[in-house]
Amino acid sequence: FITPSFCYTGLIMKWFFKQVSEKTVKLTEMSREQLIYHAVPHFLGEIMAKYFRMEVEGMEHVPKTGAGLITSNHSGYSGFDAFLLCHHIFQQIKRTPRVLTHHFWFLNQTTAIPAKKMGFIEASRKNGISTLKKKKLLLIFPEGEYGNFKPSTKRYKLQPFKKGLVRMALATGAPIIPVLVIGAEETHINLAQLKFTKYLRGLVLPLPLNVIPLPARWKIKFLPPFNLKHGPEAVEDDTLVRHIAEDLRDYMQIELDKELKNRKGVYL
Repeated sequence: FITPSFCYTGLIMKWFFKQVSEKTVKLTEMSREQLIYHAVPHFLGEIMAKYFRMEVEGMEHVPKTGAGLITSNHSGYSGFDAFLLCHHIFQQIKRTPRVLTHHFWFLNQTTAIPAKKMGFIEASRKNGISTLKKKKLLLIFPEGEYGNFKPSTKRYKLQPFKKGLVRMALATGAPIIPVLVIGAEETHINLAQLKFTKYLRGLVLPLPLNVIPLPARWKIKFLPPFNLKHGPEAVEDDTLVRHIAEDLRDYMQIELDKELKNRKGVYL
């Protein structure tokens, strides 16, 4: 399907991205897999960053080598937060975080194969610890679907954190890097949270108002590492683990409230 129009497209992309890598220019040399999982995500990531007038702060807190638990608030129901976090981490420090993801992605091969290629890992403590022991970055949303699918009336109110992230950090010694995502709540408006947990474990769905994303301004802010004073021996101390998770949540909520207070505008 390569046509002469690619020359014109290349000029447009060069203008849009300002600096285009050789891999982006030579699209004819890419395999279908490279195009789908590398070029297209990069292209979409840059478009979305411009559409949302993205601001990124604190990237120096993300380790350039070794393990790290990137811990973010979860909102907007679309999953744009995970995509844009991974995109900007890769763009700035050339590392590709693995993402702990809901088990529904892995129920069949149709969704499981592309999920794995995009760096998704089925959410479990075992998988998380294994990834961190390989000295990789791991992106986790400790609110889970209850944060992602909460109604917009509760925007920027962090839901209870799941304790697994603390146990992973304790077991591996990996630092926790909290990150705030501001803007996703206004990009996709959610009317209600629909719970079907009595029919299927973990089945929570949104009731969206809009599908086309609204042009809210986004800011991603990485906070200094939240280092733990305890080691692997504390993994099974439920009281300690709960207190650490609550302290982390409270810390992120305070910083989130500060950012919202100083926010100049949502859509302007």
